[in-house]
Amino acid sequence: MTRSSRLPRVVAFAASPKRPARTRALVEAVGAELSRLRRVDLRVYDLMDAGPGLGVSLREDLTLPAARLIDEIENADALIVGTPVYQGGYAGLFKHVFDFVDPARLAGKPVVLTATGGGLRHSLVVEHALRPLFGFFAAHIAPTSVYAGPDCLSSDAVADEMLTQRIGAAASELSSLIEIVRAADAGAAA
Repeated sequence: MTRSSRLPRVVAFAASPKRPARTRALVEAVGAELSRLRRVDLRVYDLMDAGPGLGVSLREDLTLPAARLIDEIENADALIVGTPVYQGGYAGLFKHVFDFVDPARLAGKPVVLTATGGGLRHSLVVEHALRPLFGFFAAHIAPTSVYAGPDCLSSDAVADEMLTQRIGAAASELSSLIEIVRAADAGAAA
C-alpha cells in the first residue's frame, strides 16, 4: 500500500509530564476535530509514553519507549504538537524530544501548533517560539495556532467558544495541508 492510498497517520504529541493534562486535552481536541473532518489514523502521545528514557544526549542511547516516540513523530504524515508554557517559553522536554528528530523527516510535514499556559501573555510562545522551531524543520505549519489559557480548557473539556473556533480552523487547515502533501506525493510517484 502506498503512502497516498492509506489513511494519513497523524501523531498528536503533548509535552505533558502528567495525566490528566490540559495540553494533552488540547491536542486531543484538535485531533478529534480533524477526525470529524476526515478519516485519519490518529495516535496521541505525551511525555509519559516516552518514560524516563529521554534523559540522554544521543539518540542511540534512548530507551525503547523514547525511541518509539521519536520514530512515531518522524513517520507521521502530519503532527499536532502542544506544550505547556513555563517561564514564557515552551517546555524544555518538548524541545529535547525534537532535538532527537531528524530535520529531514519533518521537512514538508503538515503541523498544527498548540500551547497551554497560565494567562494571555503566554500565548505569544506559539508565535515566537514554536513557529520558528518548526520553521527550522521546514514543516508546513498551519496558519492558525491554538493557545488555551486556564479558563478556556480543563483536562477534559473545552469551555470557550473562541477556543472551539480556533480548534476548528486549525483542524480544517491541517486537513487541507494533508491533502496538498498527499496530492504532491501522488503526483511525484506517477
